[in-house]
Amino acid sequence: MRILLIEDETKTLQSLRQGVEEYGWTVNTASDGLLGLRLAQQTDYDVIVSDITMPGLTGLELCRQLREEGIATPILLLTALNHTDDKVTGLDAGADDYLAKPFEFKELMARIKALARRPTTTLRTENILRFHDLEQDLDAKTVRRAGQEIMLTPREFALLEFFLRNPGKVLSKNEIAEKVWDVDFDTGTNVIEVYVNYLRNKMDKGFEHKLIHTHFGQGYVLKN
Repeated sequence: MRILLIEDETKTLQSLRQGVEEYGWTVNTASDGLLGLRLAQQTDYDVIVSDITMPGLTGLELCRQLREEGIATPILLLTALNHTDDKVTGLDAGADDYLAKPFEFKELMARIKALARRPTTTLRTENILRFHDLEQDLDAKTVRRAGQEIMLTPREFALLEFFLRNPGKVLSKNEIAEKVWDVDFDTGTNVIEVYVNYLRNKMDKGFEHKLIHTHFGQGYVLKN
């Protein structure tokens, strides 16, 4: 397995590289965002691990640029910031997972392994998903409710697709995290709640019939 580590703190970068290489994996490193971007553009990696605050190009900017170029390599962001809003910002930028410093090395390796197992493409049996007066076009990346176009971020779009593929089923936070983000979120985080609320505000606001409902203590469900 080939891993790209991007970190501007020399001692941290050396320590991470040594630990990952002990697993027998091939590791490339970059000490700034611009070099990391060039390596990610030139080489196919199984996982990219990047700090957020770096000279030249931040981890968030790196994520956005790679996604705009169609590079779907899983990205794990490392940061000293641990607020929910910071996590949401990172995930919206195109990151697949988020690990706050300080962290246990074994947790980092578990996250990397989980991301490496994640398929970078998804087989879809339908291109248009419908429920009630809601329609999602997976090819055109558009969403309409009662003919009204609704603008979603990529992560909100993926969350809506999961709801539309499971109408009437109560979806737990852990299930949403696994299927939409392909990771196991810490039980203490409220990122899932934040995204469901973002989606609910866009999908249900101004409409008489609410489609996304909360089952307290169980999860969320798409229903009339």
